[in-house]
Order: sequence, then C-alpha cells, then structure tokens
Amino acid sequence: MRITFISDTHNKHRQLELPGGDLLIHAGDIMNSGYSVYEVTDFCKWFIGQNYDNCVFIAGNHDRLFENEPELVKEIVDEYGVDYLQDSELIIGEEWETGVKIYGSPWQPEFYNWAFNLPRCGDRLKEVWDRIPKDTGILITHGPPQGHLDISGPPYNEPNLGCELLRVKVDEQPPKIHVFGHIHGSWGYKFHNGTHFINAAVLGENYMLRKDGVLTADWDPETNELKFI
Repeated sequence: MRITFISDTHNKHRQLELPGGDLLIHAGDIMNSGYSVYEVTDFCKWFIGQNYDNCVFIAGNHDRLFENEPELVKEIVDEYGVDYLQDSELIIGEEWETGVKIYGSPWQPEFYNWAFNLPRCGDRLKEVWDRIPKDTGILITHGPPQGHLDISGPPYNEPNLGCELLRVKVDEQPPKIHVFGHIHGSWGYKFHNGTHFINAAVLGENYMLRKDGVLTADWDPETNELKFI
C-alpha cells in the first residue's frame, strides 16, 4: 500500500505536488482563516481530485468552522464525497483478509484559543482517546502524543508539547501507524514500540512550504514494514 502523509497545509494545498498512490492522509489544519467556507470547499475539491484510491482527512486547531458549524461542514464533505473523520473510523483495503481500520480525531490539549481544545490531562480528553478502537491500524490525530515528534522549532523551542493522555493510550494500545502534525518544528519520522510515528506538517514554523516536505511510503499492513520513497 502506497501512502502519502500531509498535514498543516493552511490553505496552501494547491502548491503541493503529490505522487499518487493508494491512500492520502491529511492530519488537520487545512484552513488558514478558520472560518471561510470557500477554503473548505476548495480543499475538498482539490483533495478528492488527487490520484489516490482513498483520501482521508481530519480537522485541526485552525479549522474552527469544523467545530462551530459541523452540519454545514458535513454538507460540504458529503457533496464532494470526501472521507472526513471526527472520532470515527473507516476501513479500507478489503482486498486483504481483514482490511485496515483508520481512526481519526481532531482533539488536543488546550492550545491558546483555537478549535478542538480540551483541558490538558482532563477527563474529557481521556474519554476522547478511550474511544480509539483496539484494532486501529492507522491512527490520525492532529497533535502528537507527548515525547514523539512534539518539540517546536526556532524561535519557539518549546519541548514536549504533545498530549500526555494520548501517549498513555498509544503505549497501551499501539497502532501500526500514527500520523499527526500541529507541531511544525518536529516534522519527520520515528519508530517506537511497534508504531511508525509520522509528523506530516508540510509547513515550517514560518508557515512556508518545506522542500521535500511531502512524505510518501510503501507499507505492508500485514508485516508493518514501511519504506519511504
């Protein structure tokens, strides 16, 4: 299965060149303004037009419209036939014996006055992560778990901005792949405890596109072998 991982495009999606494949994942922050219906419709039109068999995305903290106007957003994503996950799952690759379960959630520990904020280490955030199915193959969250690709770059240089409770959950219940973004300064890859962690933020801390920031890999769901191309 060939998968492309992107996140934090902030309305710069049309500047990306994607190679095509089996699955395209966007881990949130599609918007720049946070409130523009046009930004959502333009993203959905672009996203579904990419050369992938499956295109899946979640919202992020900049995507205020998704939290404030969920019924409107549902109309838009349904119109374009886009797979949007919000505390929900999707099974793809049914040509394999069991298929691959993808689960997505946009929530994060409180981060300034943005969307999808919940109190850090609070009961409501724990409830969100407790909904993640045990048989999740690919987990998509907007923010990272604490300690995995969660350090902001210059000029901020803030360490361990990830979610403590999400770290507990992925340690107890490791998915094969966990893709996220949010912390632009920690773009990249890490393998730990059987999970491929991918921070797919294509923009740097300066909100400029990274050179070669689009990550694409061939992944075998049965062996969990992943190789970037």
